[in-house]
Amino acid sequence: MAADMTQTPITYLLMRGGTSRGPYLNRADLPADLETLADVLIAIVGSGHSLNIDGLGGGAAVTTKVAMLSKSDDDWADVDYFFAQVSVEDRLVDFKPTCGNILTGVGPAAIEMGLVEPVDGETIVNIRAVNTEARVASVVQTPDRVVSYEGRAAIDGVPGTCAPIALQFMETVGGVTGAFLPTGKLTDEIDGVTVTCMDVAMPMVIASAQSFGLTGHESVTELDENRDFFQRMETIRQKAGVLMGMGDVSQSVTPKFGILAPARAGGTISARYFMPWNTHPSMAVTGAQCLASCVLTPGTVADGMAIKPNEIPANIVLEHASGSIEVAVDYADTAAGFEIKSAGLVRTARKIAAGEVFIPSRIWAGHVNNDHSDTEG
Repeated sequence: MAADMTQTPITYLLMRGGTSRGPYLNRADLPADLETLADVLIAIVGSGHSLNIDGLGGGAAVTTKVAMLSKSDDDWADVDYFFAQVSVEDRLVDFKPTCGNILTGVGPAAIEMGLVEPVDGETIVNIRAVNTEARVASVVQTPDRVVSYEGRAAIDGVPGTCAPIALQFMETVGGVTGAFLPTGKLTDEIDGVTVTCMDVAMPMVIASAQSFGLTGHESVTELDENRDFFQRMETIRQKAGVLMGMGDVSQSVTPKFGILAPARAGGTISARYFMPWNTHPSMAVTGAQCLASCVLTPGTVADGMAIKPNEIPANIVLEHASGSIEVAVDYADTAAGFEIKSAGLVRTARKIAAGEVFIPSRIWAGHVNNDHSDTEG
């Protein structure tokens, strides 16, 4: 059978990572320059239509994410994880943030792709998130040296159970802005709203729900329909981006926004996380680390909302729109200051499909003579 010269095949795995989903690709199979790469990812996902009808996307920000993997040249890491957030409808690709949910699938995907050799029992995959330079150790279940997705671990926002994947996030402070508190302050006032700007795993702007006239326990639908809130929040987010040294963030998904309120279901605190133009259906792994760090840090907007645990590491349970997520934060509160050391979570992932995804050759015809070199960090 003659090859179809009008379409370019690209090998992929479609995986759920945490509460997100998307294609996992080998970076070596993709164009080097980011402009062409963005066009390729837009075609793969089908950005430009609310249902992503012409691609693999699922019509929501949590299902239009892409992971690109490669062997790492870092002394510590086994694999480099390059993340892209593709918009649902706007044909935009943001290479600035990372995604902790999609990162959950990086360990098993790297083994499935042959980038990491598994061992019998459990395989530790050391991951460098190149977007932010964060380092994450992922413990993947590999009985008989084969990735297992069957298990009894459950996470809110995903039906059923799967094999647990333990994640330990290190060197997450200041990954994007270079500072734990990018504005140099524990709180700032923007348009009459007190916020904490913090960069732990994900740069965030955090406020109390009450400051927006909300309870902080609203459903995703209730929040998404409150466009006055989103308009006000976006204005504050953009002004905060400038204060955080991130410049014009109007076309970027970072910094993300979060609101906090007292817990209602036995957790430490209630939280809602925004992506930022829609409400997250559950909670981002990176956002959870930043919000948990905000709760633990004296003098932030979280003060007075929660009873802080005394143990170290501290287990912070964030109640979100689909349930809760627990973050174990290792920290030090000394005379020299407050320091976040690392954060750990248990998530799950599952391989959904594998094969070739096709894009129009007019967008990219594939590598010529297999010549490729990476361009990003």
